[in-house]
Amino acid sequence: MLPPTAQKKLQSWIRSRHLICSGHFFLFETVDYTTIERFSTCIKALGGTLIAVDSIGKIWIGDHRQVVLYRARASLYPKNHALKLYWLKYGSFRTRFDERI
Repeated sequence: MLPPTAQKKLQSWIRSRHLICSGHFFLFETVDYTTIERFSTCIKALGGTLIAVDSIGKIWIGDHRQVVLYRARASLYPKNHALKLYWLKYGSFRTRFDERI
């Protein structure tokens, strides 16, 4: 994946509140593990590393279905990366799943 494409994808996750910045790390939450793999590819394309992926619980989707919620933690090497500035402008301090847990 090319870096401009990876950056656009990460920006869309910031706007949808799947990706937040916490200190020097980027936290990504989703219920789909294949999305974690795409996130890892985007982070590596920008020169960062995926630190850990954890399942942090289950959430209800509808009345009869529970799904596993995954959280990935990544680090981008440049401290003042343009993505962090984008998060400051368009992002949030809470992910979209914070209300459900």
